[in-house]
Amino acid sequence: MVNTRVASINKTSVRNEISQLKADFDRLCSEGKVTSETKALMSSMLMIIELMLSIFLEKTTKKNNKNSSKPSSQTDKDETALSQQGSSGKGKTENNNRAHNSRVSENVTVSGVDYCDVCGEDLSSASCDHYERRTKIDIIFEKVIEHVDAEVKQCPSYDATVRGKFPSDMHCPLQYGDGLKAFVVNLLVCQMVALNRVQKLVKSMVGIVISEASLLKFVLRLYQALESWEIQATNQLLKTPAVNVDETSLRVDKKNHWIHVYSSGDITLKFLHRKRGTEAIEAINIIPRYGGTIIHDCWSSYLSYHHCSHGLCGSHLLRELTFIVDANGYAWARNMKRLLQETCVNVSKSPEKRLNDAALANLQKRYRNILTRGGKELPTIPPKPSGKRGKLAKSDAHNLHERLRTYESAVLLFAGDPHVSFTNNRAERDLRMAKVKQKVSGCFRVELYAHAYCRISSYIQTMSNKGYNPLIAIQMAMAGELELAGGE
Repeated sequence: MVNTRVASINKTSVRNEISQLKADFDRLCSEGKVTSETKALMSSMLMIIELMLSIFLEKTTKKNNKNSSKPSSQTDKDETALSQQGSSGKGKTENNNRAHNSRVSENVTVSGVDYCDVCGEDLSSASCDHYERRTKIDIIFEKVIEHVDAEVKQCPSYDATVRGKFPSDMHCPLQYGDGLKAFVVNLLVCQMVALNRVQKLVKSMVGIVISEASLLKFVLRLYQALESWEIQATNQLLKTPAVNVDETSLRVDKKNHWIHVYSSGDITLKFLHRKRGTEAIEAINIIPRYGGTIIHDCWSSYLSYHHCSHGLCGSHLLRELTFIVDANGYAWARNMKRLLQETCVNVSKSPEKRLNDAALANLQKRYRNILTRGGKELPTIPPKPSGKRGKLAKSDAHNLHERLRTYESAVLLFAGDPHVSFTNNRAERDLRMAKVKQKVSGCFRVELYAHAYCRISSYIQTMSNKGYNPLIAIQMAMAGELELAGGE
């Protein structure tokens, strides 16, 4: 019963009551009707009540994808950066080339008219006025078997056995072609079909049961073939002016691992590591060598690198500000949210994807004024008792206000740098399919295949940004034609 009453408390009326109580107390103090001891005691109590009320209202406000960092299933396209145009995966131009192992068989059949359906007159010798065409497109799976018989001869001069040479891609008595391998990898990695189901599907198509070990070898072969591509893509990524970074968990061998993503332009790179923070960043060794701007969600491990610039994700900030408004109704949070949204729209509409110097100065002035008024609106934090260890507990509103004040340049960087986007949605979109993969398969049993998934999916997403469909991209890698994709 108590919980029902607590949840139904009107937040506005409670704050009004506290404000009225403070006003009455200040009036009594000004009239000299309160002793100094009582004044000090009541001031401390009112400060604690305000702080408790702030935290209490946050605890009773439900968090969702609109007011917290819980991800939504869809994110709007971000058009606030030059480097992100054409690389968001929406509305891009696709390469219309077909896979090299496909062919089109097209037949035209003429349906003749021999007599009139109305009167029965013979029309076999009449001329045709025009044709009306109807078309049917179908797929017929064709199993192609290629045998190469190498002659074996005996040399009479040297008494030696000489055998004809086999093609370079036929190194054993039986092998599978790149087309079949690409189809299997596409099902396993891109379409996230279970291994056993892929095995049954291939059997229904070609009539051969390929062992699960062989199917996994197809994946490892592509993983090894993409090693040089990953190195070249990393070197290209290091030359870009801004990089979106993020991380998400992935279960591997019943243990929690982390996928770290680095995205810029049409390049997407994903790496697996056991840790999430600085140890993983150092092992991957991209940020330590990078001198541009990294866009992230204010994760402290990223902020520890001072040799590069930082841009904070505006979507995360807007959701946090929404929660502060929902929980406490602070005017500063509402004004800050409106300011960031207006600036995002103005930057998106600007041809240069940035504000001019005068607009930037005005933005900074408004930003600081809002934080100054917010500092007066927030309840005062009591001083830390002497001898007490650890940090003082603060409300989400206090923490967000402090973060906005400390990282002002990172929050507003998108307004002055045309290569820095307002959000980090690019990295979050690149990680989204990894969460779908985990939901479908549960986890990876072997860490090697988790690493293979990260590299292969990085390559496929990068090629998708260039306009290639997964099947063609995989066949290009299998055939060693990566240079045709632009050098990656």
